[in-house]
Amino acid sequence: MSHHQTNTQSCCDHCGDVCSHERVKLEDKVFCCHGCKTVYELLNQHGLCAYYELNEHPGNPQKLNFRKDKFAFLDDPQIAQKFIQYADEDQVHVSFYLPQIHCSSCLWLLENIHKVNPAIISSRVSFSQKEVFLVYQTAETSLRDVVETLSRIGYEPHLSLDEVTEKQVRKTSRKSWLKIGLAGFCFANIMMLSIPDYLAGDQSVEPLIQRVFTILILGLSLPVITYCSADFFINAWHGLKTKYLNIDVPIALALLLTFGRSIYEIASGTGTGYFDSLSGIVFFMLIGRVLQDRIYQTISFDRDFKSFFPIAVHVLKAQTFVSTPVSEVKQNDVIQIHHQELIPTDAILSKGNASIDYSFVTGESMPVSVQKGEIIYAGGKQTGGVIELVVVKEVSQSYLTNLWNKENFTNADKKTNSFVDLLSTHFTYIILIIAALAGSYWLWQGETTLMWNALTTILIVACPCALLLAANFTNGNILRILSQNKLYLKNAEVIEALSEVDTIVFDKTGTLTQNATMEVRYEGAVLTEKLKHQLASVLIHSNHPMSKTVLHFLQVSATPLQEHFKIVENKGIEAWIDEHHFKIGSPDFAHAPDPSNEGSQVCIAADGKWIGTFHLTNAYRFGISDLFRALKKKFRLALISGDNAGEQAVLTEKMGIESDLRFEQSPQDKMAYVRYLHDNVKAKVLMVGDGLNDAGALKASHVGLAVCDDDNNFTPAADGIIHASKVSVLHQVLQYIHAGRRIILFSFGISIVYNVIGLYFAVQGILSPVIAAILMPASSITIILITYGLSQYMAGKYKLA
Repeated sequence: MSHHQTNTQSCCDHCGDVCSHERVKLEDKVFCCHGCKTVYELLNQHGLCAYYELNEHPGNPQKLNFRKDKFAFLDDPQIAQKFIQYADEDQVHVSFYLPQIHCSSCLWLLENIHKVNPAIISSRVSFSQKEVFLVYQTAETSLRDVVETLSRIGYEPHLSLDEVTEKQVRKTSRKSWLKIGLAGFCFANIMMLSIPDYLAGDQSVEPLIQRVFTILILGLSLPVITYCSADFFINAWHGLKTKYLNIDVPIALALLLTFGRSIYEIASGTGTGYFDSLSGIVFFMLIGRVLQDRIYQTISFDRDFKSFFPIAVHVLKAQTFVSTPVSEVKQNDVIQIHHQELIPTDAILSKGNASIDYSFVTGESMPVSVQKGEIIYAGGKQTGGVIELVVVKEVSQSYLTNLWNKENFTNADKKTNSFVDLLSTHFTYIILIIAALAGSYWLWQGETTLMWNALTTILIVACPCALLLAANFTNGNILRILSQNKLYLKNAEVIEALSEVDTIVFDKTGTLTQNATMEVRYEGAVLTEKLKHQLASVLIHSNHPMSKTVLHFLQVSATPLQEHFKIVENKGIEAWIDEHHFKIGSPDFAHAPDPSNEGSQVCIAADGKWIGTFHLTNAYRFGISDLFRALKKKFRLALISGDNAGEQAVLTEKMGIESDLRFEQSPQDKMAYVRYLHDNVKAKVLMVGDGLNDAGALKASHVGLAVCDDDNNFTPAADGIIHASKVSVLHQVLQYIHAGRRIILFSFGISIVYNVIGLYFAVQGILSPVIAAILMPASSITIILITYGLSQYMAGKYKLA
């Protein structure tokens, strides 16, 4: 291929900029600079020219090419590590903020970036946050190469080490404020210059003054129609090119009609036009959109970055490990991670044998052995004994949220957009038909003024935005309020699922019982100090609530074993200490004679002989009786527990005789029971249980809530995490979620009434275009305020705020 330069002006086929001084040609394509030409050649080479078919001139200007060594600093492992979220010998996970993202072509190109750089395994784009999440092969490319690939196609990442640790609400662009200011200035001056016409009445204004004012008004209206309203025309054109009518199409059409009608009246001498209405429409529409975006961003910020996972991790403070919320973990803190616990942040292994399951991150469940001094990435799960880690990064809760949602993240934005597009398209067709019918009627009646008014105001006043915002903002605020109450849901879809629940299944130990206040009684061989230390050194490796209760009862310091121990799921733990073989767990596992069904038991055996049993008397959480009393009026209740039936009478009294109580259930039994309810009873099951030991049942249920009690009990199988102190308010939570559905329906009703009333006056031609321009954004803002206010009121009513 060859190219040459010429001095005639034309439009760049890549970015759309005017080639004012020189242009670069490549066959039949014209570019404003060599940078744009290079990007086109790169996309053409990899068969990605469909990028240019989705939108006209979708590229970003490339006049300032980056120098070859611009990203050389990323070759420094210490600097690169600050941007890497996960890395192993096979793959690396990173995310970047790309301010250039602006249209569907951007999404298409970034999600097909693997064709440009085959070492990139996957790419997911969050359009609203302008972020891209990339996974690339460790052996085939580097972080620097990935960043340079993005830059070569026109999407240079915004790399700031300050923003690696802190996210902020994206501010409204300076360009948006400039458009609002310019539109407001023109609107005010056009109104002032139109005063003689307003006051003249039946009298005519002096011709010279009229002509001068008309020229000034026309001059002031040109930047409004060409610059300030450009986004409406661009979005409408993009919609038409992709063969659907978005909500900007009728607005753009109304602006063109108003401007064209005004030019006609001035040219024909039949009037002074409606430039005051035109500038007012643009001014108020721009203000409405900025306010709407700011409110949406604020709610998103509260949800994604101010909320926290209600889980804790043990942090070393004053020579003692103290349970600390993950949001308070700092760099260089020493944390302790137990068997099956999630590692909440990047950290270096300092003590213990680490066998890390990265299935939460990569999907591969094969444990990876990590040596002392090596880094362990956030999202990994320890599958061995106790380990100690030194934190190298503060907890990125947005990263954990992204991992949690990765299964439905890929299509989340697409699902939302497809719903919006479908409703908008149908709504726009209806509005265009109504406008055409109303305009035709008034034309047939010979009322041209009413015809123009009807056409313009119908296209502006009718808007589906309020309908679409009702559900989004209500659910967004519900998620925020629930997270403030230490109930963190995976996404908005869980709210809808919770509103459908008709059956609630509870686990007992650790869910309904309060481990710290359990009464412990010991029988058997004398508990010498040496035996206590030996037992504590074994029990510290177990995350079972009863093991933790016994460990607390022993009141001795524990030195975790680094080897020679084994955890037997649903049975207990065994270890070899001082040439003795210990087994601690269920009666049959520890060879206990004549096990009793009175209360929970933790038995001990040494060298194959039973030496003692800890009897635990359950202490139920405060408010559990009131919770069951309220729930059984509306829901089918059940309990599945791995413990014996010693508490059956107590629980039957609390839950009611109609409740299904099942004891001595293995994790497999629990999962099978939930599946039975789903398949045979057709029940919508809410499973409330231990995040680690009930993972199978949580995943099989319609909605799974993992209960944590100042512990790291998070599991990806759950749809939500609830702090143990909030289990007793579960009934209020479910009432609040049902109230949320009513709020959405109420908001829908208001939106429909608004559109009907607006159209009623618009089709008669008696509604001013300026008033219509005020009403359209006002309706959206009203819906936001109504949903926010009602959801806050309901939260207060159910004592959640």
